[in-house]
Amino acid sequence: MANKRQLKKAIANACGQVAGQCIMAQESLGNNEKWDEIIVDVALLQREAIDRVSLSFDRRPKDFATGKEYRAARRNYFKQAEKSLASYMHDSIGQAVDKMNALLPKKQ
Repeated sequence: MANKRQLKKAIANACGQVAGQCIMAQESLGNNEKWDEIIVDVALLQREAIDRVSLSFDRRPKDFATGKEYRAARRNYFKQAEKSLASYMHDSIGQAVDKMNALLPKKQ
């Protein structure tokens, strides 16, 4: 698992790229309020995803019989949290891209 700082930077960069593409499309295709809605949705996604990165394991080493069991449980906990975050980001960015594609002009 990457450390929290790296995850937060990656989330900010991904959301910034999507928002930047919306701004560029908005300027070239004309001002449209739907582009602004997508940008706001991406900003909310960024905030929610960054909040999900900041979590901690809620159990203590003394809750387990051995240190090995504690480390295994802790590793599994964070692995599941990372998978959940990745799935959330993938689905949410996919929805934003679908909305962006729907606003592009159709070929004739």
